[in-house]
Amino acid sequence: MSLDDNSLLLAAEDFPAEDFERYHHFSRQEQAFISKLMAHGPVLLKGARGSGKSALMLEATRRMYPQNVTSSVFGIYISLRHLDLLRSEGEKYERMLCELVIDATAHTCENEPFDFECKPTVTSLQKALSKIASASGKRVVVLFDDAAHIGREAPLHEFFDIFRTLSNSNISCKAAIYPGVTKFGTRFDVYNDATVIDVSKNDELEGYSEGFSEILKMRFNGTLPRSVFTTQFDVDSVAGFMGRAVLGNMRGFIFACNALSENLTNNKVGLTTITKTLIHLASNYYWPLIEELKPKLGVYAPMIDPAISVANSIFFEAGENNKKNVIILREIAQRLSKPLEILEYTGFIAIRDVSRAMKSRGRGTRYSLNLCTLLENTSGARVTSELFSSWLKSEDESVELHKGSEIFKIELPELLENSEMLILQEDIDKLAKSNAYPYGLTEQKLSILSQAGFATVANLAEATDEELLSLDDIGPQTLKRIRSTVSQAIWM
Repeated sequence: MSLDDNSLLLAAEDFPAEDFERYHHFSRQEQAFISKLMAHGPVLLKGARGSGKSALMLEATRRMYPQNVTSSVFGIYISLRHLDLLRSEGEKYERMLCELVIDATAHTCENEPFDFECKPTVTSLQKALSKIASASGKRVVVLFDDAAHIGREAPLHEFFDIFRTLSNSNISCKAAIYPGVTKFGTRFDVYNDATVIDVSKNDELEGYSEGFSEILKMRFNGTLPRSVFTTQFDVDSVAGFMGRAVLGNMRGFIFACNALSENLTNNKVGLTTITKTLIHLASNYYWPLIEELKPKLGVYAPMIDPAISVANSIFFEAGENNKKNVIILREIAQRLSKPLEILEYTGFIAIRDVSRAMKSRGRGTRYSLNLCTLLENTSGARVTSELFSSWLKSEDESVELHKGSEIFKIELPELLENSEMLILQEDIDKLAKSNAYPYGLTEQKLSILSQAGFATVANLAEATDEELLSLDDIGPQTLKRIRSTVSQAIWM
């Protein structure tokens, strides 16, 4: 992977450690999130796909011991992107989770003057982590990245039981989860057993545009130098507008900047450039993204079609009324909770208020809409000076969707009985580079893998490093690319 090719680096964990700081910027609000990840007490970091949860966790780890030798906190980072874990439940899930924590802890402690020994049980693990705290004189923080998968909620109550049990005065557990995770289990009270941090960037907060402006200057100085901006469309306003267009989603913002640099008119940023960028993102990023999600949803795969119907209804109503926010009657929002969660996960919408009074009586949930899909539904489908100024402002005027709206008529299908994700049985050709898989593999690499007998995504996910490295033209860098591609295909 080339650091010069921004489109290939879709996840924070893809960055080499030495380049992480150079390519990441954290706003004042994100600095506060990082502090909470390092502080005492359990924390749940909630956010949509690409919202920056992993980057926050990795940055917190970088600021803790042993990466930061002056820190009074011992940090252990664990990615739970493991297929076997996703397929497990009960005692098998507990054992595998404990083994992952043990391996990560042993690796973190390999240069320490004390021994780390542990059995794969929660009780043994808690005792071993407490011994690390005692031996090092430091509080221990365990960060679980990708703790929840949107298509598989079954084992989550087991994870949160372990999460809760491990936590004590010397051990603080943190976990990254997606919107809509509701099965915390009967023994885990999300309001009392953890602090929930929503990492979604709200454009109604002060200083919203500053972070995006810094990222644009830092990461896109070569493709979007100051010379392409004008007095009317300066770097700060354009960065802020693009940040709002993708609802503050960092991965979406990277794609937006890539598209912006490719659509320059006479080497300048103007209304035509911005219009082309938003339309491009709607058709080549958002809609392919929701289609890509279907084979990953397990029992919830049938919810994709109603999610698309909900999106069409929401954006049509908002576009007709030229509003970038909607309030959905609570009764409707509760019934359509899974399609709305899917739309939030994929960046079509972002929740702003759980309960807001409606002019048409009753209360509802308020969502902001991504401006790319919204532009498709506005008159003329082009960004005008008035629209640019209007959308750049922070305002919460909303279209209200009640029982008289089309969204009320949408019916939900039955869920699938088999929870196995369809993506696992897909042919590996599915991993070829495309709009849905911009991080995909080349035809040559796919041919090598296919000839070696790796026919499905599951075959490739289950392959060992040694098996892949034994193939012709598969070296360490290609192996990393394959692992990243498969990981993105399964976990987004």
